[in-house]
Order: sequence, then C-alpha cells, then structure tokens
Amino acid sequence: YFIVRPEDHPVYKRNLSGEDLREKLVSTAESFIGVEYTWGGTSSREGFDCSGLVRAVYQLNGLSLPRSMTDQYQAGTTVSRDRLQKGDLVFFSGSPGGPISHVGIYVGKNVFIHAPGKSKEVREASLDSRYFKERFSGARAYLN
Repeated sequence: YFIVRPEDHPVYKRNLSGEDLREKLVSTAESFIGVEYTWGGTSSREGFDCSGLVRAVYQLNGLSLPRSMTDQYQAGTTVSRDRLQKGDLVFFSGSPGGPISHVGIYVGKNVFIHAPGKSKEVREASLDSRYFKERFSGARAYLN
C-alpha cells in the first residue's frame, strides 16, 4: 500500500482553468438531457430532481455543493442575470415573487439545463421564456 495525499494523486489534480471547468460543467449537464425526473433523485440511473442534478454535475467535476436547493442558493455568490457564466446556478420560484423552488445550470446564451418535474425529463430551457422570466429569483456562482 502507498499513502498518497489527495492533491498528489492524478485523479484529484485539477489542471483546468476556470473557463475549462465551466465547459466541463456544461458538457456534464448536457450528458444528462433525457434522464427522467425523480423526486429526491441523485443519479442518472434512478433519475434526478433539480438540486440532485446540479449537485451530481458539480460532484462529477470534483466540486462539492450542498444537496438542498435552499442550501445551494445560500452557499453561492450572488451573480446578476446579465453577468451569468456557464456553470452558474439559476434559481426560480413556483409563482412570481414566491419562495425559491427550482434550480438549473446555466449553459450560455440565456439557456439553462434543469430537471423540471414529475413525468418530465432533464432538458434545456430559456431564461427568456415568459414562464422562467417571471419566476427568476436569482443566480449564484461557485467558481472564481
């Protein structure tokens, strides 16, 4: 047996720049398009709920996020909608002005990927659609 510090192990080394890591987050999120929504789901095999999808995408890229959407919202750094970058999280309310109830991963050009709900699959949606524009509650960044 060899004891190796995680930062010395090649699997744990992060040589990606911020922009490269953002691209990897987007690519990972895109790979889950079509996976079924499952309340409380955290994997492509069992399905995802919105916060489970976000957490899995980040974990698969070596980053840790809280499990719940509320904790994800509180943990990040506020980002204005006009400053969104790939990999940032976008949050929505169930009704205009209501409490936060949904999260997705921004992929660029006003598009995000999310697990929308029961009987649906992971998919892309537009921040410019009336539904999401009215319910947008903020965005958070976790990368520099």
